[in-house]
Amino acid sequence: MTKKILVVNSGSSTLKFKLFELPAEKVLAKGMVDRLGIDHSVFELSYQDQKNKIEQPIKSHEEAVSLLVEQLVKSGIINDIHELAGIGHRVVSGGPFFKDSVVLDETNLNKLAQIDDYAPLHNPAERKGIGAFAKMLPDVPQVAVFDTSFYQNLPKVNQIYSIPKEYTEKFSARRYGAHGTSHTYVTHQAAKFLGVDYDQLRMISLHMGSGVSITAVQNGQAIDTSMGFTPLAGVTMSSRAGDIDTSLVAFLMNKLQINDINEMITILNSQSGLKGISGISPDMRDLIAARDTNPDAQLAIEVFVNRLIKYVGSYLTEMAGVDVMIFTAGMGENNPAIRKSVMEHFAFLGMKVDDQANENGHGARKITTADSKITALVIPTDEELVIAHEFERLVK
Repeated sequence: MTKKILVVNSGSSTLKFKLFELPAEKVLAKGMVDRLGIDHSVFELSYQDQKNKIEQPIKSHEEAVSLLVEQLVKSGIINDIHELAGIGHRVVSGGPFFKDSVVLDETNLNKLAQIDDYAPLHNPAERKGIGAFAKMLPDVPQVAVFDTSFYQNLPKVNQIYSIPKEYTEKFSARRYGAHGTSHTYVTHQAAKFLGVDYDQLRMISLHMGSGVSITAVQNGQAIDTSMGFTPLAGVTMSSRAGDIDTSLVAFLMNKLQINDINEMITILNSQSGLKGISGISPDMRDLIAARDTNPDAQLAIEVFVNRLIKYVGSYLTEMAGVDVMIFTAGMGENNPAIRKSVMEHFAFLGMKVDDQANENGHGARKITTADSKITALVIPTDEELVIAHEFERLVK
């Protein structure tokens, strides 16, 4: 029996979507609302060989959902809303309540409303999207799929922070990780690509988009990850600082006369990382274009690669070796220079780059030579497909 499942990723100023037909895994339509709640909002819808673009004020998630459903029907992608079997939502943090994906009934919606603090940049916006669909399509079941689910079985030693035990227990203050849905997909695809059982591989997965996270997988389980209590921790990212001495945060707040910690967190999330170091852009493509004439752009690139190498190296040591290194997401899939910079640092372990495959290939592929002692793969991620299958698993 075919099902049409809409997968949604709601942000504070964006709403991205993809409509699947299962079990064929066919993408019927995809698109996004950009600049939601801001001037000059844009709605884009791609289907078959067509692309529709609408520029009009879209003031809220409710208006975005209404326009989306209207355009799906108007374009003939669905005949009416009753064709939608359900909606799957990407939610960054399940906090202490959700260890697995869930159907969003009243009980779970109430629990979800209690954990905004565990991903303050993401969860509140995702709840707005969920609420908008519930209002527009009250009879269509909804499922939440959490980035943090992949990390529920991290070894305790990699879960906890070195803080008083009572804080860990009372407030569920621990490392939760993020991008788990992406790491789930690409690590399983890597095992299929290589024809090796999933639980027989030691893998290091690098999700390199605007947010960047690195995850180590051993014996079929995530054992360590770079992001922490929130997605702010870990490596240098496009506009996020990554790991930072908390005393420096207090020092900067004093010097900048900032009294509200949330103001400082905003700086660390949106004004730091590649953007902060370079003073130019959070986009690696811009920095590479400017690197020959701008030393700050070059420095930002070097810092980015340096932090990746440190995490990869630590996970390689933690697992006593690695079989597969996976590159995915925007930079991971489309930036051969960054991939090569990372891989070349592990030449001393017998890792050999296949320059032809690294620079010219497309899609899932091996980018190391046949005699390389560590295999590196590019695996395009598909978080939306994971979410669609999770809906199918939960809603019969």
